[in-house]
Amino acid sequence: MNDDRIDVVLPCLDEAGALPGVLAALPDGYRAIVVDNGSSDGSAGVAAGLGAKVVHEPRRGYGAAVHTGLEAATADIVCFADADGSLDLAELPVLVDGLVEADLAVGRRVPTGPGVWPWHARAGNAVVSTLLRLNGLPVHDIAPLRAVRRRALLDLGVTDRAFGYPLELLIKARRAGWRVAEFDVSYGERAKGTKSKVSGSLRGTLRAARDFGRVLSR
Repeated sequence: MNDDRIDVVLPCLDEAGALPGVLAALPDGYRAIVVDNGSSDGSAGVAAGLGAKVVHEPRRGYGAAVHTGLEAATADIVCFADADGSLDLAELPVLVDGLVEADLAVGRRVPTGPGVWPWHARAGNAVVSTLLRLNGLPVHDIAPLRAVRRRALLDLGVTDRAFGYPLELLIKARRAGWRVAEFDVSYGERAKGTKSKVSGSLRGTLRAARDFGRVLSR
């Protein structure tokens, strides 16, 4: 793979404290596209000051931010990751290399220490990933880190604009006959001053479960 042709979309909502570390971990040749989703902590300014391309998506929602970043990308290969510091972007080349034989490469979170992954979030993920495996998709996580070819993802037509985006992506990938490769990735503590919109609270997990349920019912 040609690393000079890779964009990294980072949906961002109040992640100013995490962005310096997240952007510093990017491998050479990987360009950050930070999609500010209505931050009130100056995240957009921090990202721009660190050399990232910044685009704005006023519609709140993970999927909305991801899709706007995808449209803003120009590279043939695009990666997606959270901007809270919990994922090590230095591991992205492993997923990109996986595209030699796969249409979609995704990460399987492996906690780096106790308490990193709250029980309610881990349980919800286990239920959803089990359902996916029963339907023929060999994954154990809902693709928190992923790499894919830009044109193919646009053509796949993922429509969810909330937390259900990655689940709809996996379901549509299976239906389209995509080859999906899963790789273990490190999952650590978020940067201080940031909070997960999903696993950071039971309420967030329930909201994600609602969105997942909507996608699964289609």
